[in-house]
Formats: sequence, C-alpha cells, structure tokens
Amino acid sequence: MPVNIALLTGSTKSVERKRILQAAKTGGLHILIGTHAVIEDAVQFHDLGFAVIDEQHRFGVAQRAKLWEKSKVPPHVLVMTATPIPRTLAMTAYGDLDYSVMDELPPGRQPITTVHRYENTRPQVMDFIKEQIVKERQVYIIYPLIDESEKMDYENLMKGYEEVKAFFPEPKYWVSMVHGKMSSQQKDTNMQRFVKGDTQIMVSTTVIEVGVNVPNATVMVIESAEKFGLSQLHQLRGRVGRGSEKSFCILLTSRKLSADARERLKIMCATNDGFKIADKDLELRGPGDIEGTRQSGILNFKLANIIQDRQILEAARNMAEQLLTSDPELSSAENLKLKNYLQSEKSKNIWSKIS
Repeated sequence: MPVNIALLTGSTKSVERKRILQAAKTGGLHILIGTHAVIEDAVQFHDLGFAVIDEQHRFGVAQRAKLWEKSKVPPHVLVMTATPIPRTLAMTAYGDLDYSVMDELPPGRQPITTVHRYENTRPQVMDFIKEQIVKERQVYIIYPLIDESEKMDYENLMKGYEEVKAFFPEPKYWVSMVHGKMSSQQKDTNMQRFVKGDTQIMVSTTVIEVGVNVPNATVMVIESAEKFGLSQLHQLRGRVGRGSEKSFCILLTSRKLSADARERLKIMCATNDGFKIADKDLELRGPGDIEGTRQSGILNFKLANIIQDRQILEAARNMAEQLLTSDPELSSAENLKLKNYLQSEKSKNIWSKIS
C-alpha cells in the first residue's frame, strides 16, 4: 500500500532518526511505530490523528499526556493492556473512557494452572521442572528486582542463576540468562537460544514481561512472587500457555507474607481473567488521582466505594449524562448552583482526560 511507515527506538541510528523526525514533522510519514522514544519532545507530527498505546501499564500518566501535546487538536487515543491500571478502570466506572473487553483465548489454548508454593517446597518444584523437561518442554524462572542497589539486584540474580545450574547441571540441561545489564546483542543471542530450543531453562528478570513468544515454554516459576504487583504477575504469566500444551505458573514465596500479598497470590491462583485481576488491583490499591498523575492509591470517597458501589456509580453517571443532554450549558435555574460549583472546581490541567 502507498503508506510510509517507520520504526523509532532508543537504538535507532542518528542519521535514520533525523530522517524519521523530519518526515513526521512535514507529514511525509503516515505511521510511526516505536518505543518510549516516540513520546520524546524531539518527535513532532504534522497532524497526529490517532495514537495507539500498547502495554499501557508501562507508561506513566505524564508520558501518555505527551501524545496530546504533539497535535493542535488532541488525537484519538486507543490504550491496550491485559491488565488495566486502577486509574483506567476507575475512568471506565466514571464514564470517562469507552472500553472493549476481549475475554476469549486464541483457539487451541488452555487455561494456565497457577499455584502458590512456599520456599521449603523448592526441591519438589525443581523435580516438577525436570518432569516437564523430560517431556521436551521449556521453563522460565523469573527473579524480581527488589533492592534499591543495582549491584545487589545483579548479585541476587547471579546467585539464583548458580542455584538453578546446580539443580540442572550441564550437559544434561542447558540454562540461558537474560537481564537488563546485558547488551542488546547478548540479550538477543540468549533469547534466540531459548526460542530455538538450544536451552531448556531461561533465568531472567522482568525484561521478558512482554513481547516474548515461545509456544514450547509451559512452566513459569516466579521467585519471591510476593514482591510483584498483580499487573506484573499477570503479564509474566502470559509468557506461558502460548501453545496447545498444558501450562503452569508457580508462585514461590517465603512464609512471611503481608495480608495484601496473600490477597494478590490468592486472586492469581483463582483466575486467568485479566479484568478480574485488575478489579482486585483497584480494590487493593485504590483508583489513584484522576485529577492528577497518580495511577493508583486510595481516594477518600465521602459517599461511595468504587468497587462495592459500582451500580450506584453507574446510575449517577447515567443521570449526569441525561442532565447534560437536556441542559448541556447547565443554564436552567435549577442547575445554576451545580454549574457554579463545577466552574469553581474546574481543574487547570488535562490529567483527568488522560486514560
């Protein structure tokens, strides 16, 4: 088709970058696909009409807002995610966001069995992995980045990698590793070894959270699963169950768990439905600040609870829509007080518009 498409990432060479930026600004570029690099100030569009934000939970509100500033007239925006952030879910409840739910798995896929296991059952977990490898399946073992210090994070990962290699010695088993400190080339090489089946186990941080598709990988072990949020756990679990074989996700934790962590693990074991998980996330973390940039957090509603009172909120939203249909300017005597109140409360920023 006569459509000019370009790809912009952090590693795009400067000559190519210059050409892309120029084409976007003059209108010679019809579609620009890219990473966070697309929202940088240097990227300007001749007339941006439509923006699609995939994996929406990986972007902050202020980052998503930058797309609005790239056009004189705000573009149409479609956000996509397997696990809506609490703020987005709240906006659907308020009627500020239209949404579609895709709740069917692609043909031939089976639901993933998710179980919670404690640290003391590690030997049994490793035996289960060996059974799966005998069936010629592959396995992910994920370690969290939990410490402030990058050095300590790296040491934790390396320690885990050595432990895995002790359980699965070469040459009977082959283990590859991917983490953020590696060069892109190293990461690609190690990932390709796993994709081709040269290694049976991939030890990784959350860098494999999205965009990795290995249908033969049927087991995911998430170490220190209590350290992850619900959205991240669900995204990670989505790396398995991509083929027709039965898949498993094992959430490995210490015995010492907070009440919130127990709730997160419980919902993960109970459902594969990203929307139900997002609902629980909203309940646990709160909807954030719609008038500001917080994507989660507790709001102190005086009258209603956004989860428990959703029917009341929907009724209130419908009444508000009816009112605006019958009196869009709120100019009638009975609506004047409401109009004055809304004008006094009107926010000077656009955060409440950013989904």
